[in-house]
Amino acid sequence: MTGAIRRIQSGFSFIDKNWGGIYRGGSYIVVGPRKSGRTLIGLQFALEAAKASEVCLYFTLMRPKDLMIQAASLNFDIQSYMNQNLIIVVRVAPPNGIYDMYNYDDYLVEYFNDIITVVDQYHPARIIFDELTPFVGFKNLNYLQNAFVHTLETIEEKDITSLFIISEPATKRAQSIVEGLSQHVTATIELKKEGETKEERFQGGKVIITPNVGHTEGQFTANYKIEPYKGVTTEFSPPTKTIEELPSMPRGRSFNKPTRIEVPTEPYAFSNVYNYNDFLLILNNQIALYKSTGQNFNLISFKLDPAAQLRGLLTIHQLQNAIRLSTSKKDKICVVDNKIIVLLVRGSLKSAIDLMSNMQNNLPSHDQNYISAILDFISIYNIEVDDRVENADFMMELVVNSDVDSMRNYQPLNKFIG
Repeated sequence: MTGAIRRIQSGFSFIDKNWGGIYRGGSYIVVGPRKSGRTLIGLQFALEAAKASEVCLYFTLMRPKDLMIQAASLNFDIQSYMNQNLIIVVRVAPPNGIYDMYNYDDYLVEYFNDIITVVDQYHPARIIFDELTPFVGFKNLNYLQNAFVHTLETIEEKDITSLFIISEPATKRAQSIVEGLSQHVTATIELKKEGETKEERFQGGKVIITPNVGHTEGQFTANYKIEPYKGVTTEFSPPTKTIEELPSMPRGRSFNKPTRIEVPTEPYAFSNVYNYNDFLLILNNQIALYKSTGQNFNLISFKLDPAAQLRGLLTIHQLQNAIRLSTSKKDKICVVDNKIIVLLVRGSLKSAIDLMSNMQNNLPSHDQNYISAILDFISIYNIEVDDRVENADFMMELVVNSDVDSMRNYQPLNKFIG
């Protein structure tokens, strides 16, 4: 290892905030159960390298498309970095069937040797091995530790920062393996998943970062969550929610002004409303996913006639709330002037029409006279992605441009759900 040792960003804010980053040329292990966010941490680590224009080797057992989809959840267009040779994805075949061999330790050692061979070929600044579990089932644990230490020392001498991902041990022997490997790395990152029920998908747990060498700031523990486009994060806070409600019975042809009501929310409730720039990034990533995997989506714009607000019927915030309540967590919303734009992930014409129908059920009043009146002030522009779509700017220009030709693309909401 040459030159002064410095710290670099890991891509995981909990580490970067408490430790000031990770050591260039250091080695780290992520330990956690399935679906705890281990791969996301690896991708966050890789994304940080790509943003710094560093070459990163990513060893994985996953299929390329699966890895791309995982990266998309971080708004990480991994394919573009692969095209620039900044991310080198190396798919590793698991050692199936070798445990029937008489001495399979020698066979497993070759996987560690192959890491060095590929490193010598690409000269990366970082490597991620996701995941190591299938390759550490040695009979002789001393042999395993010697092979692992040799690999670490070889890549550390080249000033390469490494991240190894391994499953949470389920047996005493597996515990011995993980503990044996962990004592040789710079630090460990342990993810402890909270209980998961059929009714509620896993979203978080506890993270523990423990130093072995350096990182004199010490051990830190925090609750973490997995959030779309953020990945594994410890930075979250419970939001507040205010809704506006209109009375159900109109008085003549006019309607009472809305009443603001505070509604309690669940801790750390999910919000799928984004500012314009963040929405553009998400949309670009969805377009890239479509071009690489063929996954369809719809972009739907709801345009509110300003006369609706002048007459006291509906505000843009009330319409936004009705649409938000009608979307799922994976769908994304952006407000531009008097338009509310929805990225309907995995969209179709049916799902677009379902969204429009559900929206009217979440309007401030369920009175049929009110609904009939307000629907005349809402128009729709629905775009289904196809090969003609170039990028997010192209799609957004179609829905937000206020020229006459663009506005002709909007159709009355009644035409879709009447």
